[in-house]
Amino acid sequence: MSMQIITTTQLRTKSKELVKELQEGRSVNLIHRSKIVGEIRPKIYDPKPFDPDKIAQIAGRLNLPKLSYKEREKRYRAHLMKKYGKGIS
Repeated sequence: MSMQIITTTQLRTKSKELVKELQEGRSVNLIHRSKIVGEIRPKIYDPKPFDPDKIAQIAGRLNLPKLSYKEREKRYRAHLMKKYGKGIS
């Protein structure tokens, strides 16, 4: 059954049904005191494409130190020891 209208009171009691309708791409009219006062429409999500050049540019501005895998492992182990103690393996 498709929900085409919803009252302001039903917003609290039937929120799960409203969310389901929106996820399916349907709009729902909002009624307050027997009059349609608005429309609830689903938000269209438009993901941004990944831009590796922009990420490299940001990383360059951060000026992070160049670490070898051995140094990364050493720092990670030191962090784990500080956080959890000697009980880790």
